[in-house]
Amino acid sequence: MSFAALKKSSGKFDKLQAELEKLNTPVTSFGDDRFWKPELDKTGNGYAIIRFLPQPEGESLPWARIWSHAFSGPGGWYIENSLTTISKKDPVSEYNTELWNSGNDADKETARKQKRVLKYYSNIYVVSDPKHPEHEGKIFLFRFGKKIFDKLTEAMNPAFDDEEALNPFDMWKGADFKLKIRKVDGYWNYDKSEFAAPKQLLEDDDELENVYKKEYSLEAFTKPDQFKEYGELKEKLHKVLTGSGVGSKTVESFTKKTEPEYSEKAVTLETEGDDDTLSYFSKLADED
Repeated sequence: MSFAALKKSSGKFDKLQAELEKLNTPVTSFGDDRFWKPELDKTGNGYAIIRFLPQPEGESLPWARIWSHAFSGPGGWYIENSLTTISKKDPVSEYNTELWNSGNDADKETARKQKRVLKYYSNIYVVSDPKHPEHEGKIFLFRFGKKIFDKLTEAMNPAFDDEEALNPFDMWKGADFKLKIRKVDGYWNYDKSEFAAPKQLLEDDDELENVYKKEYSLEAFTKPDQFKEYGELKEKLHKVLTGSGVGSKTVESFTKKTEPEYSEKAVTLETEGDDDTLSYFSKLADED
């Protein structure tokens, strides 16, 4: 979509609302400097103002949705993108299904620990970053979880009649997002985050077009080269779960299968897994 077409479509987001309806119907390097991440202050709180940007030129959505797994076993850490992201069979999801259906409570608990982690990626413009003012006025990628995505969903599909639908990715009729973070029970909590009143991001269209042209590709995150092959993932899963190569009968029986089995009733345990947690997992894996 050209910049001119983007401006002409300002205020219209039927396609995004349709995509949300699809989602509601029943990992990249952590050292990547393209990504922006908020920081907490000494009191354990964090605050910044960001603006979600529209889909990059030539792409259809302003977000990418990625499933991944992050857990450890006798053979180290398993931190990989899940093939379920691109609608393919994934060995961890299949193994979790076998564990869940075994009838053993201990197996179910293991499956819970190995569940999928959901993350979203979007382009953002940093309006205000008190901890790092040098980031202000720049374009970054932002990795976030379901709770923030729910805020975007609520803006586009408000629950009450007196609330007007807002496209938070619109440069002209969107709104700044006030990101407010608290530590609750040791985890980052975004409940108090909210959108400001709608307003144009920047006054000059030339400046807006310059921002638009600097966006990063989102579809790149779901290209096949971002995912390992089924066999390679299964081999790594076996190593992580068994360590020395000797594991439980359940592990051995699953990992020795040569053909992937597919079930339409596969268990898809999932969690949000905030960026802070995933960074910690990655650091541990690097230290092993």
